[in-house]
Amino acid sequence: MPSSALAWTVEGNRPYLSLTAVLPKRYDQARPVATLGVMLLGWLLLPFVLKVFTRATFFEIQAPLVVAESYAEDLRTFWANRLHSKDELLKAGKDLSGLFAQYAYSTQQNAELQAEILRMENLLNLPPMPAFRFEPARVAKRDFTGWWSRMIIRKGSNYGIPVGAPVVFSGGVVGRVTEVHRYTAVVDLITSPTFRLAATMSGDNRPFSYQGGLNDAFKSPRGLAEFVPLDVQVSRAAPKRVVTSGLGGVFPGGLTLGEIANLDSSPDGLFKIGEVTLDERLGSLTEVTVLVPLNPEEQ
Repeated sequence: MPSSALAWTVEGNRPYLSLTAVLPKRYDQARPVATLGVMLLGWLLLPFVLKVFTRATFFEIQAPLVVAESYAEDLRTFWANRLHSKDELLKAGKDLSGLFAQYAYSTQQNAELQAEILRMENLLNLPPMPAFRFEPARVAKRDFTGWWSRMIIRKGSNYGIPVGAPVVFSGGVVGRVTEVHRYTAVVDLITSPTFRLAATMSGDNRPFSYQGGLNDAFKSPRGLAEFVPLDVQVSRAAPKRVVTSGLGGVFPGGLTLGEIANLDSSPDGLFKIGEVTLDERLGSLTEVTVLVPLNPEEQ
């Protein structure tokens, strides 16, 4: 029921008192907004540790679905390959035999080079290079947005994978492990805007900065080279390979990042900047290798 109140009313030149109906204020319409405000305030006041725990718990709950989807895709691929003819399988077998022979020879060369490096380290009394254990992992999911580029692999703390471990493939660097869960791990790709490391040109040991993030739709993946020395010269006819510098103790030196074919002066004129063309296969990888440090305290 509306309440009544006395109020002065003017009619002509003669004011007089009259009863005026005062409608009650409605607070029920503001209740959803107030509830939302209380929830947001509570979330902002929650401890950071609880937020991290909640996020990790949600990821662990979601992880079995991601892994199951990946296994289902592997099963579909297996049955699709069963439809190939015997001639196609024989041809693929011959190709694999040739690749196996090449890899066997490369493995022998690698062992000889490692022995030579060890001999030189002992001769010159140099500190040993970082040692890694190679842990192959299957890609379960890819996530490419304007904010990040990352993938989820089907191995985590159950295989001893640590946060910050380098991830590589046959074409060079894939990215860095940023999150580790029980059975999965999140890899930040070199195409991500959050990925940055020290790089060098092949044949030049002066470091500069590499950062991901230049990835438009329907274009090749790219990165950005900054603080390149002014005397470095590249061209489209003679591009140079961009490799990891080995500084920082995370990525070993000499791993391929991409190629750079054009350099321009930076706005301050003190350095050069340019786009780094990355490997096209980064968006379609199914298998990667995680470099797990054998001596994490030395990294």
